[in-house]
Amino acid sequence: MQPMIDQIGGEPKLQELVNHFYDLIETVPQGRAIMDMHLKGHGLNHVRPAQFAFLCGFLGGRRYYHEQHGHMNLREIHAHVDIRREDAEDWLAVMETAMTETGIPPAQRQTIMAAFTRAAVSLVNVQT
Repeated sequence: MQPMIDQIGGEPKLQELVNHFYDLIETVPQGRAIMDMHLKGHGLNHVRPAQFAFLCGFLGGRRYYHEQHGHMNLREIHAHVDIRREDAEDWLAVMETAMTETGIPPAQRQTIMAAFTRAAVSLVNVQT
């Protein structure tokens, strides 16, 4: 079976997806809280390449993030950030829009969103 990254069009398609996702984060209302989180940290210029590196490995490609940081533990990566359920839901909604608008096929989109949903819910660390 082909890795998911290859099923969606490889690294070029993933780069397009990550860039479009963060373009949306910067412009749509659902992205505001996520953007604010990043602005408190390293900023959006840092997060685009970091997310690309992470998602390559997450989707079965080269594990750039692991090569750079020695792990791919999402909870450790986000431990310094307060994440509410609404933040996770907003992230997922914006990512689904980005996947649709960049032409990720429906079957792959459904599989990826299921994995992203499990990951996003696991990061919630603040109850509102």
